[in-house]
Amino acid sequence: MKAAIEIHKVSKFYPGKKALDRLSLSVPAGSIFALLGDNGAGKSTTIRILNGLTPPDSGEARVLGRDAWQDASLLRQHIGYVPERPKFYDWMSVREIGWFTSGFQKSGYFQRYIDLIDQFLLDPGARLSVLSKGQYAKVGLALALAVDPSVLILDEPTSGLDLLVRREFLSSMVELAGEGRTILISSHQIQEVERIASHVAFLAHGKLLLTATMDDLRRRLVRLELRHDGQPPDPTGLGQVLQRNGTGRQWQAVVLDPDANAVAALQFADGITDFEQSPLTLEEAYCALLERKEGQP
Repeated sequence: MKAAIEIHKVSKFYPGKKALDRLSLSVPAGSIFALLGDNGAGKSTTIRILNGLTPPDSGEARVLGRDAWQDASLLRQHIGYVPERPKFYDWMSVREIGWFTSGFQKSGYFQRYIDLIDQFLLDPGARLSVLSKGQYAKVGLALALAVDPSVLILDEPTSGLDLLVRREFLSSMVELAGEGRTILISSHQIQEVERIASHVAFLAHGKLLLTATMDDLRRRLVRLELRHDGQPPDPTGLGQVLQRNGTGRQWQAVVLDPDANAVAALQFADGITDFEQSPLTLEEAYCALLERKEGQP
């Protein structure tokens, strides 16, 4: 599938900190691609680079085939961006902020914005200062979508929203991807991301830990559980063991890229009973990968 976003060996340094360390990612067109990682993992820096707000110190970032920094002005006509904490001129009304923004956009922007706020059930005459968090977030999304973007970049878009508003917001992302738009989303709401994402990338300390489609992730990262006769099995050869624990005769391990032959041999080995292999939830995968990263010297 053609890539809408390509990041190749991008590094970014701030005083006393390496924010990104030779990061490479490819985001397929039409995907809902989730960036996951703790604070300081490099997600926001990646988003700033893709939006042309800061240049990489080395490497290359391209959006829709164009250089994210050198062609930033042109790309702003094709990228919709919703920051984590959108801040507008709150003395303006919902209608006025769209009219003001339209002065920086191509013809047709304002009418698309008006149609969107009507779709989102927003009062055009309401002052931004009196809107709820959910309504304010919808204004931000309407401003971004009125660009008619090919790529939509969302940085913690559901932060501070209540459950029903978050679900409504994320459901709308699925509809947008169905229209052929590419959505890059950074979020701490892992369980909610799991409902909508087609692809995921795990970051830690500016480095990529793993990237995969959601289907591939379920195949590549599994939990093995079993009972043994008193002698715990040797996990050597099963794959990359990220976690291993057990009490008594219970034993379990989380394995990345399991070797099918080795797993089958373990299942039918002498003294092994109650063998189960199961995929991890996205939250469990997140914890296993980050714990492994933190445990490395």
